[in-house]
Amino acid sequence: MDRFARLVASVLQVPRTLVLTTWQSPGSDAPTVESWPPREYWHTDAEVGLCRQVMTAGAPVVLQGRSARTVDSAVVPAPRSKWRAAAAGPEPRRADGLPGAFLGVPVVGGDDEPIGVLGAFDGEHRAWTARNLEDLSDLSAACGAELRLRMYATPASGARPDAQALRHSAELASEVAQPLEALLGRAQLLLRAAEVLTATTGLGEVRRRVSDLVSGDLRPAYVGLSLRDRNTMRRTVDRLAPPVKLETEFPEYALTADWPSAQAARENRVVVVPDRQALIDGYSPRTVAVFDAMGLQTAVCVPLPGTHRANLGSLVLAWDTPHEIDVPEQAVLTAIAGYTARAVERALYFDHQVSTARHLQRAMLTDLPDVPGLDLAALYRPAAHDEMIGGDWYDAYAVTDGPDASHGSDGRDRPEGSEVLDGRRPVVVTVGDITGHSVQAATVMGQARSMLRQAEYDHTGRSPVAAVHALESAGRRLNVDLSGTLVHGHLTPLPDGHWLWEWTNAGHPPPLLLVPGRPVEQLERHDWLLHPYVQPPRARTAHQQVLPPGSTLLLYTDGLVEQPGSPIDVSIEEVGRLLARSRTAGTSLSEVLELLADSVPRTDHRDDIAMLAVHVPPAGDG
Repeated sequence: MDRFARLVASVLQVPRTLVLTTWQSPGSDAPTVESWPPREYWHTDAEVGLCRQVMTAGAPVVLQGRSARTVDSAVVPAPRSKWRAAAAGPEPRRADGLPGAFLGVPVVGGDDEPIGVLGAFDGEHRAWTARNLEDLSDLSAACGAELRLRMYATPASGARPDAQALRHSAELASEVAQPLEALLGRAQLLLRAAEVLTATTGLGEVRRRVSDLVSGDLRPAYVGLSLRDRNTMRRTVDRLAPPVKLETEFPEYALTADWPSAQAARENRVVVVPDRQALIDGYSPRTVAVFDAMGLQTAVCVPLPGTHRANLGSLVLAWDTPHEIDVPEQAVLTAIAGYTARAVERALYFDHQVSTARHLQRAMLTDLPDVPGLDLAALYRPAAHDEMIGGDWYDAYAVTDGPDASHGSDGRDRPEGSEVLDGRRPVVVTVGDITGHSVQAATVMGQARSMLRQAEYDHTGRSPVAAVHALESAGRRLNVDLSGTLVHGHLTPLPDGHWLWEWTNAGHPPPLLLVPGRPVEQLERHDWLLHPYVQPPRARTAHQQVLPPGSTLLLYTDGLVEQPGSPIDVSIEEVGRLLARSRTAGTSLSEVLELLADSVPRTDHRDDIAMLAVHVPPAGDG
């Protein structure tokens, strides 16, 4: 019987329970008394006495902490209650020394005589509800069926019953097991809702998790989420699921519109559409037509209660077969809507953070300069999942003369051709990736970009290594967590339309160079990545490569080439092949970047992608 004591504690959310039965186990002449928790809590004489009052009354007894009263059988829906009238026993009274509230229900035998009691004890005061009584009655019926089976199977009970009595008992056990299973199923569903919806982030995930949650138990044909924005309702779409007519044709609608979901949000109450006739009577022909097109017959719309405002919107469930939505199911849906509302509030906050970070990222992405003698193109593509906010960026700008324009990083004169030549001005290009996928990563990316620009202007005319060293030094002094990779370099005009590419690589994927008549070359030379707590074992190095007319240089972040389960070298080689093939076919630089972003990563890529391409036009094209 301790199993039933535990179930009572779980379903009614009480700290202590008691099961008292008149059935005597073999070898004992005393009634059985079991409690929950089994060890930490031991029943008192006062508590057992109160349970005996329930048996004497033959009816439920309610003690709210101040006074006791019986509950008439009409409170419990038939046929689960067959209590005797409360007047058959003495008026229940509070036993001396009994702490707090009490709810007790008799366990009845085959002749409706009490054979036990299920008792629940709570704190100093509790207002028991009819729902509490109904749940305890379901458990009492199941407990009674098991007790009767035990009595029939026990030799001490005397002559065994005939086959008809056993069959009757089995049928009764089956009858009471069904509501008990439904009760436990509802409790488990709410437990899963609390667990599943706590871990959600974006609105799309909330919609998807709710749909998955209720599909197993309630089996609706459609689950929707409509959120209220002042006087407008907006349907939340699951981008990973097939399109739904209701959501594609009516993504937004007024709060005053004649949709059941708008009514639920507007009136802040559960709206049930039991059948098609109710839909015809209460709503417009347009609403009926959409329901008919989706094959829906029954629907329920549950308001989403807000923390800081009365209503966030409504949760919609609809079935393609007639579905009776009884009071217990409405209670479950209302509880799920409460969990959903909390998840929606978290998702709205998270989506606001994501939107802010995305705007920050895009604000940091440079409008490419118009450079005589060079074609530039760039692409930034966010991760497929909104929560994967990255720190990828690209940058390009023309160099203006500064105080050190005539000297290299070692103080010596820069090579000939570092100044403006034939109207062609030197250009600085960068592609970088700050570690992490969060708003913090996007914020640090913005800081790194600005700090590197400042460092570059303070070291104009010097090697790109000087600017990266200055970036690292400033990051350490300012406690900026500069962790990541980058390629930073200069493009300096040379005679005859050539350009000098001088760069330093801090742990970044290798740039790709396509020169007409040659295979794609990976510029693999690199140094350590950026990290605030790691001092590179040696000085960073700069490398040089002459870009003849017709050359194409591609810089990119690892989001383009890192694939789960696939070596990064394989993806880099694939990028090189696509680059060579598309440029040979005359594809424009911007179209090449779109092609690479569409072809190389998987559709569900979980990292941002940033690319910057530089093309030196053939002689005569510029």
